[in-house]
Amino acid sequence: MSNDILRLVAGRPGHFRLESGHHSRLWLDLDTLFLDPARVRPFVNKLAVLLRSHDVDAVCGPLVGGALLAQTVAAALDLHFFVTARVVPADRHGLYPVRYVLPRTLRHRAERNRFAIVDDVISAGSAVRGTCLELEAHGAQPVVIGALLRLGDAATPFFAEKGVPVESVVQLPYDMWLPEDCPLCASQAPLEDVNEAEP
Repeated sequence: MSNDILRLVAGRPGHFRLESGHHSRLWLDLDTLFLDPARVRPFVNKLAVLLRSHDVDAVCGPLVGGALLAQTVAAALDLHFFVTARVVPADRHGLYPVRYVLPRTLRHRAERNRFAIVDDVISAGSAVRGTCLELEAHGAQPVVIGALLRLGDAATPFFAEKGVPVESVVQLPYDMWLPEDCPLCASQAPLEDVNEAEP
């Protein structure tokens, strides 16, 4: 199962600054994940089964991959679909600097709904974390986090403190470090900020 989902994405080694501010030696290019909907459908169906038992009213995903997944899962479960958009501050120092916001017209509709928040791949969980905070700010209740692929466990403590479980179809180990603990920085390997890459 893990090899099957990895075949749907392109990975490359290097030294990367992730959206969360953490550093890693592996970057997954997720643009190809939904290129062939039929190939990703079995994983989406498995995730929908995992989320169904959490009694949710709506599914929300961060743009871009999370939103594509959220719309597909929402359709499978016959639920409402919401999306958040990324807002990157000019100064991105520290961890989790990026915000995710609901479109203005959806904010009042989110209130009092029980949400599944989904993303295609979760490592540090910056996008689902930002989406969770945004939904809570508008009176919604996140009740489960879902992913097709979870890399490591760095996202789990934040949601465990809220009593929100994290479900994933596939989970794999993943090397990720705080900048001050990064062995790639110590070896002076060139750092690529994947959030500043050309679209």
